[in-house]
Amino acid sequence: MKERWLPVGIVAGALFLVNVIARLVVRFAAGSDDDKQVTIGLWALFAVGAVMIPVAFWYGRRHPMLRVVADLGIAVVSACVLAVLVGPFVSGATPFGNGVGLVFRQFFYFVGLSAIGAVLGTLALMTLGLDYRSQSWKRYIDRAGTKPRRIVRR
Repeated sequence: MKERWLPVGIVAGALFLVNVIARLVVRFAAGSDDDKQVTIGLWALFAVGAVMIPVAFWYGRRHPMLRVVADLGIAVVSACVLAVLVGPFVSGATPFGNGVGLVFRQFFYFVGLSAIGAVLGTLALMTLGLDYRSQSWKRYIDRAGTKPRRIVRR
């Protein structure tokens, strides 16, 4: 259990940490300037997507794609739920203070940009031929390409 879910928890924690850092920067640096708040929030979302690129690359090298999608999907959704429901308390607000519409927008932006980052990392992995399936095909070709032993008849 630990071997499977510990990396998922670490990824979720890292994504949530990026969001918490951005919220603290907004709270202490931006003040009440809406333009700065929006700019910092967008950069934080891009940072979440950028974190997912190497994570998907690393995870896709070691596991089949179905497991990669499931595990990273669970990590992203759990980090998103934490960021949307717990994150506002870090910046001194409440989750539903600005309405339910904002909560859903934050959720879809977070999941969408995380998915884009994961897809980019996975595409880079497949392009380089380092994904799980390409490596197993390569091992099969290397093994099947050798000639079988000849049996000597007397």
